[in-house]
Amino acid sequence: MSIAADFFDKYFEIVQAVSWAERDAAYALRYQVYCVENPFEDGSVHRCGREQDEYDARAVHSLIRHRESGEFAACVRLVLPKQDDPETPFPIEAECGHAFYKDHRAVSVALDRSRLSEISRFAVSKRFKRRLNEASSPSGTSPEAVYQDADSRSGAGQRGMPYITVGLFAAVIRTSVEHGMTDWYAVMEPGLLRLLSRFGIHFHPVGALVEHHGRRRPTAARVADVIRGIHDERPDVWEIVSDRGRFPGLEENGPWLNERMENPGKLP
Repeated sequence: MSIAADFFDKYFEIVQAVSWAERDAAYALRYQVYCVENPFEDGSVHRCGREQDEYDARAVHSLIRHRESGEFAACVRLVLPKQDDPETPFPIEAECGHAFYKDHRAVSVALDRSRLSEISRFAVSKRFKRRLNEASSPSGTSPEAVYQDADSRSGAGQRGMPYITVGLFAAVIRTSVEHGMTDWYAVMEPGLLRLLSRFGIHFHPVGALVEHHGRRRPTAARVADVIRGIHDERPDVWEIVSDRGRFPGLEENGPWLNERMENPGKLP
């Protein structure tokens, strides 16, 4: 039995934004986080209080819903490769490609771009940010916050787990498995990267720090490596991500857990 999974399931649920109404809710939440709470985007160019861009048409969107209130607490999207032209740049390439390390540029040439995707628009509503200075971060993390669950072997501090952040990453992993994505790009806050590493979620820098919605690091990761990292390092988080081993492909002996990604053409 997983205390963490029980807690998450009691208060939250992962929702794939399939319907128009759900996608609209994701755009509205992004507007609130990126244009109002943290004005990184110009709200005047987004009509009707919805933050959208050209990448949304090729993205899969996910939401975290608070069960008691029915309110959407957070959202994230996975930008997929363009089906008719996989060479079409991802947001990270368009915005941060100039900061890529030379060795990454060499590796990226050999990528199977039909299985490459990018995690972006990681946003948590201000109403659900509870810790020190988290309201100033779109992702709801803070380098000044002390997360009490750094040691998963301790029964103490279960309430300290950033459940919404973990839930968003569970959504990204499930979406990636469903769509057969093997590699991720992401531009992340340094604080979020440090937080994720505590939960077995390890991204690798592929470029220098850039100014993009604040100071951000271009990163990459192999999906299978992250899945194994969570499973091996954080069994409590694995129970949430895998829906207690019920999500197809994430069961204890599932292909995504046991697949070894040794192809040198993979990220990072």
